[in-house]
Amino acid sequence: MRFERCRMLFGEMDFQKLQDAKILILGVGGVGSYALDCLYRSGVQNITIVDYDTFDETNQNRQIGSDAIGACKIETLSKLYPGIESIHQQMDIAWVERFDFDPYDIIIDAADTTKVKIEIAKKCYKKLIMSVGSAKRYDASKIEVASIWKTHGDALARKIRNELKKAKFDRNFTVVFSPEEDRCKEKGSFVGVTGTFGLTICSEVIKKIITS
Repeated sequence: MRFERCRMLFGEMDFQKLQDAKILILGVGGVGSYALDCLYRSGVQNITIVDYDTFDETNQNRQIGSDAIGACKIETLSKLYPGIESIHQQMDIAWVERFDFDPYDIIIDAADTTKVKIEIAKKCYKKLIMSVGSAKRYDASKIEVASIWKTHGDALARKIRNELKKAKFDRNFTVVFSPEEDRCKEKGSFVGVTGTFGLTICSEVIKKIITS
């Protein structure tokens, strides 16, 4: 059986919870594509992905599906992971404001735009797991999971904290981050870290589903 070993690990009741959970993944690049792969292989049946980009040659060092250069990411991933739902959408603040997040049990934010991430946090904090700062690093052992207010050593997380404070927002949500110092100035990336971010997010999702 395809999921036999997952059933062995989680037990029948908790595995059923995984199969019934509805997960939304915002952004399916170097982090989000690995979160998708992990959840799909773990038996989660109700997954929706949101992205607008096409695959570029520079994605090939870290993104699942990126052999299909020039192809739409969500279309390619929908073929690789039959049964998932996909939304071809540019994520901006207006979209976040009007989109209905209520049907989903957990929202994974693997988007790139800081302002969008902040709006997502304000709207979905109760069921949010956010990825920040996976680029410019190569030591996967430095990756941590914490409340946004306990993140440290990451410039993006600091900016999000500061903007949320300015907005008088003080609620908690889970963040996967790394305090490892930047190893380059440009957008260097390493799948050992970006992929581990995605797998860590998947693990956090599974823990939340099972303990809910």
